Amino acid sequence: MELRRLGRTDMQVSLICLGTMTWGEQNTEAEAHAQLDFALDRGVNFIDTAEMYPVPPRPETQGRTEAYIGTWLAKRPSLRAKIILATKVAGGGRGMPHVRGEGRKLDRANIEAAINDSLTRLQTDYVDLYQIHWPDRATNMFGQLGYVHTESPDAVPIEETLAALADLVKAGKVRALGLSNETPWGVMEFLRAAENLNLPRVVSIQNPYSLLNRSFEVGLAEMALREEVGLLAYSPLAMGVLMGKYFDGARPAGARLTLFDRFTRYFTPQAEPAAKLYVEIARRHGLDPAQMALAYVNNRPFVTSNIIGATNLEQLDANIRSAEVTLSAEVLAEIEEAHQVHPYPCP
Repeated sequence: MELRRLGRTDMQVSLICLGTMTWGEQNTEAEAHAQLDFALDRGVNFIDTAEMYPVPPRPETQGRTEAYIGTWLAKRPSLRAKIILATKVAGGGRGMPHVRGEGRKLDRANIEAAINDSLTRLQTDYVDLYQIHWPDRATNMFGQLGYVHTESPDAVPIEETLAALADLVKAGKVRALGLSNETPWGVMEFLRAAENLNLPRVVSIQNPYSLLNRSFEVGLAEMALREEVGLLAYSPLAMGVLMGKYFDGARPAGARLTLFDRFTRYFTPQAEPAAKLYVEIARRHGLDPAQMALAYVNNRPFVTSNIIGATNLEQLDANIRSAEVTLSAEVLAEIEEAHQVHPYPCP
């Protein structure tokens, strides 16, 4: 398994990152532990979770994903130093009062409460990467297009948020800081605050990126490369749409988009025609459609790690093995042709 440097830190993370948001909703604790063991045996050392997981978020299950990782670590304490463990603090807004109440925002009190709760559930003294799950301010995220400027008077200033996070680093609770669902302006503001106030730089950005959503390339890819704030790509299979399993109205039993209707961004009118083009390319070249889609993400120069998720070990194995797939120049050319036909079907 290839390892890549996380920002400007001395941490090396696996090209494939194990995503966990199904654990506690679609996956049991035993299944979560089996996935962790399986992934580590195959060279994956990077695990990503969040305080609000599993998804969809519910009061009854909030924090369960971290807790499953915690019970796994408790049984295998010697493995803690061998893994890079990432979690996230929820930003303001977007409902979910069960996560620290109605006053949730990215201020010092909330951040300190969030990290302490996460560390308790994870049964560890520190996390390697602590990420802001989404900004406090109103901005484009989670598939929103057509930017409309809105002032956010209740949003915590970025400088204040970064100062609170920096104190977690100083206290040894966090090794490095990252962003998620951020914009170019947001990344640059965090970097500017770090430089002006002599605070830690953010080292990564976790945003969606897949053959159906290449919007990261427009404003963030150059920044990721020049500033060494690499992409941790989430939804690289567009919730399974790029596997072809939802074509022509199919809704497989137990599949995520069958169970939950919150992921509408992957059911746009352009999504299926675009996905069919990519599946056809894969099959024409004797490739597994999912592995081709993942291999494309793996090989982008601005990607630090590709966050894959699975509900069973067979799927997990296939996804991890995408790290061994090299796409030919011919395949890449056909992918670009398809992208020109359907540029951004699932923003």
